[in-house]
Amino acid sequence: MNYLEKYGITDRFKNEAAAYPKLSLARVAAQHRGLYKIVTESGELQAEISGKLRFETNELAKFPTVGDYVMISSENSGSNAIIHHVLTRKSIFLRTAVGVSGQAQPVAANIDIVFICMSLNNNFNLSRLERYLSVAWDSGATPVILLTKSDLCEDLERVLLEVERVSSFTEVIPLSMFDDDLVTKLSLYLKSGMTAAFIGSSGVGKSTLINKLLGEQELATSEVGKGDKGRHTTTGREMFLSPFGVVLIDTPGMRELGAESVDLSKSFEDIETLAGQCKFNNCTHTNEPGCAILQALDDGSLDQRRFSSYLKLRIEAGYDGLSAKEIENKKLERMLKDVGGMKNFRKYVKEKRKQR
Repeated sequence: MNYLEKYGITDRFKNEAAAYPKLSLARVAAQHRGLYKIVTESGELQAEISGKLRFETNELAKFPTVGDYVMISSENSGSNAIIHHVLTRKSIFLRTAVGVSGQAQPVAANIDIVFICMSLNNNFNLSRLERYLSVAWDSGATPVILLTKSDLCEDLERVLLEVERVSSFTEVIPLSMFDDDLVTKLSLYLKSGMTAAFIGSSGVGKSTLINKLLGEQELATSEVGKGDKGRHTTTGREMFLSPFGVVLIDTPGMRELGAESVDLSKSFEDIETLAGQCKFNNCTHTNEPGCAILQALDDGSLDQRRFSSYLKLRIEAGYDGLSAKEIENKKLERMLKDVGGMKNFRKYVKEKRKQR
């Protein structure tokens, strides 16, 4: 039995793995304090990264994370397998690393769906939801909003309307702990071979949802206290294989989600469209005549809270004052750091073309 087939391996990763004939392909299933649980063709192993990979990697984002496909060696039985390479990711959910300036921390890789979990109690916050959406769209995966604990919401219809106004292309699904049809409600995103990550603040019910989908008490959960803040018991990232073939990733609760890179064109499509209608291309949306955003704020069609959230994310991601083209170049530069930046990448492409 090839266990990797169950864990979503595709031809894309098999083909890239062929470039390392002396190593074996595996997928990272869990990460706890520098050690990894990996899935190989024949089963599970414990692994650690090689000294060379540790020495040559100067960015947190390039270290293996749950969901990554990696190349390993495991010569000695009884000892840890060694991770030598991380294969090219098709998607990566990043957050600003806590306590490390200018660094991004990977949360989950090679995911198809990001379930953004927000509970309808004291945790509910539209600006926080917009932040999660902006990061999720930038990850390369498809975000889906799960509004948990909907049975605790006194005016669910009003809240759903508020969320749908800021959801921008994203499906919104209210859920309750009493739901018996959870699999049916999420069936569109629970296809065999897919990988779905559950992201959200502490105490929103991520582990409870995963337990229901797994059909067993796989993850420990904690009761919500009187302050309604909740205590998450997930301390590391971990992947689980569901009965219907989809791979589920549980992540620790996040008190804050720092936005290292965001996609505002999707999460704030309405504001980006308005900005394109301004009289001046370099409009700062402060006091210029013919500013479509100022007009929308004045007539009430754009909410000041939402615009403030948009501006905060632009500044935090380093996009303030940049054009759409400049933002894309900034993203590409970040992605291509490992080949020396945009200029070296273009030089590399030209040399490859000459060799053909």
